[in-house]
Amino acid sequence: MLIYKIFRRPEWDAFREAGHTLGAPVDLADGYIHFSTAEQVVETAAKHFAGESDLVLVAFAPEAMGADLKWEPSRGDQLFPHLYRPLQMSEVVWDHALPLGAAGHIFPKEMS
Repeated sequence: MLIYKIFRRPEWDAFREAGHTLGAPVDLADGYIHFSTAEQVVETAAKHFAGESDLVLVAFAPEAMGADLKWEPSRGDQLFPHLYRPLQMSEVVWDHALPLGAAGHIFPKEMS
């Protein structure tokens, strides 16, 4: 199983350049890095990135994050993965552009 993080292009570029990130402004405000499962990420994109087109979907293996990854209740009492440490570029499994289509974001085939 993989977990996913959606980055705006400038956030992704900064992460790639630095090799690590504390996340987006919402992550910094909440004190942890937000992720979604494959079942949650479409709703996350629609809710938090509606109308945005220059996005990057990044996949991570949760087991590589160890005890710093916590599964906590959030939207609709679903358990969401939250990382309580900086995220490392070396933890990226894959990344893909997340374009905006007429009916919403177009997710890569690797997710199926």
